[in-house]
Amino acid sequence: MPEVTPGTDLGAVVARCAAGAGLEVGDDDVLVVASKVVAKAEGRSVPAAEREAVIAAESVRQVAARTLPDGRVTRVVQTRSGPVLAAAGVDASDVAAGTVLLLPLDPDLSARRLRARFAEVTGRTPAVLVTDTAGRPWREGVTDFALGAAGLSCLHDHRGKPDRSGRALEVTVRAVGDEIAALADLVKGKSAGTPVAVVHGVGAHVTRVDGHGAAGCVRVGPADWFAYGHVEAVHASLGVGAGDVDAPSIVPDGPVGPRVARAVRVALHHLSARDVRLQVAAGSVAVTGADPVLRGVVAQRLLSALWAEGLAAELSLAAGDVTVHLLPPSS
Repeated sequence: MPEVTPGTDLGAVVARCAAGAGLEVGDDDVLVVASKVVAKAEGRSVPAAEREAVIAAESVRQVAARTLPDGRVTRVVQTRSGPVLAAAGVDASDVAAGTVLLLPLDPDLSARRLRARFAEVTGRTPAVLVTDTAGRPWREGVTDFALGAAGLSCLHDHRGKPDRSGRALEVTVRAVGDEIAALADLVKGKSAGTPVAVVHGVGAHVTRVDGHGAAGCVRVGPADWFAYGHVEAVHASLGVGAGDVDAPSIVPDGPVGPRVARAVRVALHHLSARDVRLQVAAGSVAVTGADPVLRGVVAQRLLSALWAEGLAAELSLAAGDVTVHLLPPSS
């Protein structure tokens, strides 16, 4: 494909390139299109100097933040279009120098428009899948997923249907859109300059109507088990908001000193130093202050904050003094 620029007639370009490659695209096929070329055609490029501002503008909430070795902070956020992505999906790769690229504003609408234009040019109405790349909880590596869709049932619900033993399935909902996105990425690649793939043989999931798109694939609200990173979950429970303290290092077992210092700031958040003080020494933190109840509260907050930093600790009481002792790492 040629380089895509703002205003490129993407549907016509895809149709022409598919024909030039000798690809037959039928009504039961799926056009899988990288979100990057969709965003380029929609003019979603901004100066690189605005990167942090646009990440904030594209974010609904922060899930986690970590400090990189060079001092920069990377943030995982829920984007306005729904998915949880690093840096709100703002991308600096394969774009003009000095710019970054945002995700399509409405990926499902982008897919519907691309499908309609392709049909107008070719007389064929395949499903269209707009894809992006993300990591996943519990798994190393990244994979492509369905960001926007038109004419494709992205979820296949098996719940209530019998398995081979006759037992009713209870939780199985296949992420068909994500499966097709990952399949297509095996031939598109990340740096081959091939942003579109045609997937055959999945006509059972292609629909004549555009359908609900990929927005329904995003799990949010009470069903979201990963609404926060583990550090951020502890901070939120202690009333510490995003940005109230420095982001932890992306290196989980970094120097102990900065981790203890950050835990101290979390424990004392919103409290006056006149009410309670934390005195850090080698391997311990003494909790001092006139109010014994407040000392106990702060000590418990500190234990939680240290746990979030991967540091085990225990309390000791002596003559009314409260001390938090760091424990050696478990073997």
